[in-house]
Amino acid sequence: MILEMKVPSPGESITEVEIATWLVEDGDYVEKDQAIAEVDSDKATLELPAEASGIITLKAEEGDAVAVGEVVCLIDTDAEKPEGETAPKKESKEEESKPADKKEDTSKASQPEEKTYATGTASPAAKKILAEKGMEASAVKGTGKDGRITKEDAQQAVPSMGTPTGGNRGTTRSKMSMLRRKVAERLVEAKNTTAMLTTFNEVDMTPIFELRKAYKEAFKDKHGVSLGFMSFFTLAVVRALKMYPAVNSMIDGKEMISYDFCDISIAVSGPKGLMVPVIRNAENLSFRGVEAEVKRLALRARDGKITVDEMTGGTFTISNGGVFGSMLSTPIINPPQSGILGMHNIVERPVAVDGKVEIRPIMYVALSYDHRIIDGKESVGFLVAVKEALESPEDLLMDNDVKKALEL
Repeated sequence: MILEMKVPSPGESITEVEIATWLVEDGDYVEKDQAIAEVDSDKATLELPAEASGIITLKAEEGDAVAVGEVVCLIDTDAEKPEGETAPKKESKEEESKPADKKEDTSKASQPEEKTYATGTASPAAKKILAEKGMEASAVKGTGKDGRITKEDAQQAVPSMGTPTGGNRGTTRSKMSMLRRKVAERLVEAKNTTAMLTTFNEVDMTPIFELRKAYKEAFKDKHGVSLGFMSFFTLAVVRALKMYPAVNSMIDGKEMISYDFCDISIAVSGPKGLMVPVIRNAENLSFRGVEAEVKRLALRARDGKITVDEMTGGTFTISNGGVFGSMLSTPIINPPQSGILGMHNIVERPVAVDGKVEIRPIMYVALSYDHRIIDGKESVGFLVAVKEALESPEDLLMDNDVKKALEL
């Protein structure tokens, strides 16, 4: 029996996928549920498992865009699993042919071009033109008889605009994945369809440093996850979104949709590019809950196991460029959301504290927002609320009970 394997739907609104990599070759015997291909959608990379055991016949090539429901391969379920060694692979045949190819190439290379005393010699008119251009005759290939440099050769010669270094100047061309193309499309869409503006502030991270120094070991021993910065920022954002609900809204045609929940998208770097998994109902999570969910989603994104559902939705985004060393940036809104908070690196800077100069760990933060529905007052107020919560975490995020907030 010949089984037709069709592309399953990875999620709602996805109509096609791209064959990123075939994990098997045409004619291989595959086992049921064995991963036979990696497919890219515009949101994630997914594995395609074999629906039955048998000999596989591929019907699509790597890089092909295939519609959901289209046949990508055939599996002969009546075929028996071969025993012993299989037939030599294509690579083996190619390797066997290499010595002959090299021999042929060597014989060709061994035939030098015929040269005479006239090769590379410039005519009087050509010499004058080359002198005016400041060029040597050796830099021009002659097309005249026996390789002579003609007047036309000299006229068409273009002097070098730089000093040759002898280094490699090759280029490569590769097709972008469907995920990368979709990210590019969404970024351009955000720039072209929103009235995006960015406001900045700075945060003194001293209180968070002190809390982490005092409790991070006990927190990790108790919960199995580290007490990082993301839990503080996520809970500070949740508090600010409740104070400024317009930031937790988005435009749908002529209407504005506001949410009474906080689904926080976390921008992470995955093997296929930028991914934005979502922490659902972050308003109901504790420090432990946020850290555990951030770790779970980051690992799934790193291992290429993130699902479309885990990246769908989100009402606000947090992007941490500081892990790569960024000091300051203007993050781009993740449409259709209306706001994104950019975190940056932490640098010790001299600041004025009670009339004295002190060295404090400072982070610059940036809020990019859609000015169509978020006014300057709300955007600045939101970022100030985030700053206040991060600089007074015990009071504003922990209700003055650190151990209870950290569940210690």
